[in-house]
Amino acid sequence: MAEKIEFDTLAQRAGIHRSQFGEHSEAMYLTSSFVFENAAQAAARFTGGAEGNIYSRFTNPTVTAFQERLAALEGAEACVATASGMSAILATAMALLKAGDHVLCSASVFGSTVQLFSNIMGKFGVQTTYVDGASIAAWEGALRKDTKLLFLETPSNPLTEIADIAALAAVSKRAGALLAVDNCFCTPALQKPLQLGADLVIHSATKYLDGQGRVLGGAVLGRRGPVMDGIYGFLRTAGPSLSPFNAWVLLKGLETLRIRMDAQSQAALQLAQWLERHPRIERVYYPGLPSHPQYELARKQQRLGGAVVSFEVKGGREEAWRVVDATRMISITANLGDTKTTITHPATTTHGRISPEARKAAGIGEGLLRVAVGLEALSDIQADLERGLNS
Repeated sequence: MAEKIEFDTLAQRAGIHRSQFGEHSEAMYLTSSFVFENAAQAAARFTGGAEGNIYSRFTNPTVTAFQERLAALEGAEACVATASGMSAILATAMALLKAGDHVLCSASVFGSTVQLFSNIMGKFGVQTTYVDGASIAAWEGALRKDTKLLFLETPSNPLTEIADIAALAAVSKRAGALLAVDNCFCTPALQKPLQLGADLVIHSATKYLDGQGRVLGGAVLGRRGPVMDGIYGFLRTAGPSLSPFNAWVLLKGLETLRIRMDAQSQAALQLAQWLERHPRIERVYYPGLPSHPQYELARKQQRLGGAVVSFEVKGGREEAWRVVDATRMISITANLGDTKTTITHPATTTHGRISPEARKAAGIGEGLLRVAVGLEALSDIQADLERGLNS
């Protein structure tokens, strides 16, 4: 039996392949192509008869190191890195779906994900039905003979809705479909969907995997078959590639992933508890609160609640914007996963391009704000929000 290596060790050591120079930190290979020893070696690599780097669109040592490390953390057989989180979802859809196929997607997903499935994939003859992500009955009721993919975020963006991964894995297997889970909010430091039965895990590495808002990146992980036979082939041809520089930055981010996720989750829980007591707050959405509708499920499949807290401000958009505009420290940006706390108004930013009906169906109201808690002092985060809440 192979020796079990712990998460924290894998985050520092997995994926390291030192060059002839014996560097301690991972090397950054900023090159577009690679030189072959002779024509026979070139031919063997291009046809797949020999392993080795060919062209950085689809083979690069720094990108490979990131893929191997993330795969080790997720417990995946294979990983394909992409240029962004959305390109990871696009690569998955384009590689594994065809005209006439049907997708079941949670209604509580990122706005761009809705645009991708409904508008872009719809033009290629792929139909998508949106269901209540927390209702297994809704998923089962919407299945069709041509359903090939179940897609969800858990926790969802921005309402932190929790879906039962193990139950949905059973549903997808009975239907002969694949289950893909966007693990952006939790990362493998807090949740491992593959261990719960998911077929694919998708990441926007831009968020917590980097952790400091520096670069874009994405990844798709899972069994070797669908990842390497399908998604890798799409990447090789279509080229939504992760740059070696970004891969190197993401490698450095993975080294501190668990430490950051633990600290930010603990601060987010305290902030959520504080907001829940605040008289100007209608409702707080955070998986670590007993008031969350899927609190027990979150405790079962997540190690901690994560760093994202959403809440409804009494008074709708006007009062929500007042809170945003009164901040002096918190960054007003739609990005998340940073060590710096961020705030956004989802109805007019991340979900602003979808229809009012779709926003209503997803539960995104005009008074909703989303805060991604960073590593500042919690008292300063509270004081910055209090300024707008008391105005």
